[in-house]
Amino acid sequence: MLEELKEQEQLEKFELLADRLSEDGYAVIDNFISIQQVRDLLEVLNHHQEQGTFKKAGIGTADQFQVDKQVRGDYIRWIEPSQALPPTRVFLNRMDELMRYINRTCYLGLKDYEFHFTVYPPGTIYQRHIDQFQINDHRQLSCILYLNEDWLPEHGGKLRLYLPKEDGSEEEIDVLPVAGRLACFRSNLLPHEVLPATRHRYSLTGWLKDQLNELPFL
Repeated sequence: MLEELKEQEQLEKFELLADRLSEDGYAVIDNFISIQQVRDLLEVLNHHQEQGTFKKAGIGTADQFQVDKQVRGDYIRWIEPSQALPPTRVFLNRMDELMRYINRTCYLGLKDYEFHFTVYPPGTIYQRHIDQFQINDHRQLSCILYLNEDWLPEHGGKLRLYLPKEDGSEEEIDVLPVAGRLACFRSNLLPHEVLPATRHRYSLTGWLKDQLNELPFL
């Protein structure tokens, strides 16, 4: 009975996310995972930090890649699914289920995903940008799962989405990085930025793609 209830709650979150994506191009879902799952993922993140496997994030891809802390100040640790620790595998399985649900309801033809752990030190930012590369347009949906317990508005660190309006102007949508909250939006449509925070800001960040990861040449 408990498992059936959990499955129903998960389905309701998937339905809400798909509806909002279809209507608005973005969705913000609270309690996408439990607080215990947040803490389990934070333990994994801390483990990777202790192992020294985080790297300074850059911008661009391939021969255009560069590191510019004025543009982007976060540190990342890419996830290799075959080597993921148990709490990370639980999260990836959840995203795989979400991807399949979105394919059934929104017909996006998603085939794979890529994720990394993300750490923004206090005061760091990521300037306004779009997630889809000009030379590689396979990222369809951007997904950010926040891992920050007891986060308050005065801590800052908001994700700011810029929604285009019919009159050519933009509407700003601010999302606090609250623990367990999932933000999802169209990678090619919505410019966004990360505002500075007064404390470390943790998340799992990734993309649902319309090609398999082992086919990067397409």
